[in-house]
Amino acid sequence: METRLSEAAGRSLRRHLQRGGLVAYPTESSYGLGCLPGHARALVRLMRLKKRPQHKGMIVIGAGVGQLQPWLAALPPDTAGRLAQIWPARQTFLLAAGRRVLPALRGRGRDVLAVRVPDHAAARVLCRRAGSALVSTSCNRAGKRPCRSEREVRRQFGRQVKIVGGRTGGAKRPSEIVDWRSGMRLR
Repeated sequence: METRLSEAAGRSLRRHLQRGGLVAYPTESSYGLGCLPGHARALVRLMRLKKRPQHKGMIVIGAGVGQLQPWLAALPPDTAGRLAQIWPARQTFLLAAGRRVLPALRGRGRDVLAVRVPDHAAARVLCRRAGSALVSTSCNRAGKRPCRSEREVRRQFGRQVKIVGGRTGGAKRPSEIVDWRSGMRLR
């Protein structure tokens, strides 16, 4: 993906995201659909496009732990170190959300945020080029099968999203979701 998302394309992508644009991109198991995590209008557009219930939270991905920390409550040093050893991986963890996290992002009535450093190099490169962590929800309308190719994304969403092409990681299932505090696996 490094060659497919040049510096110029990265600048264009950043501008698109800063204006509230949505982006579709390959992840470990399917295409993800995302936007900037702090852009309220983009989050609303994303939920409407997917027809996703507003009470559900979303996952935020980053190129590394450092890109995720602004969205989280202060992490104890040992937690940040342990996460850095685990990631990148197909594991999403629920961690205490920071104060600036929008309710639409964490889900109504929740004080945690689902975060991951993906085990898909292209998704990490995308976050680096965007200069930000990104929302990562499956690229599909609610109740439909997630898109696994650019062609499927175009068929479902047309020009409503900017597509960053590439191959998915080939995993059959989405990432595992684990509550960091309890260790309980939720998905």
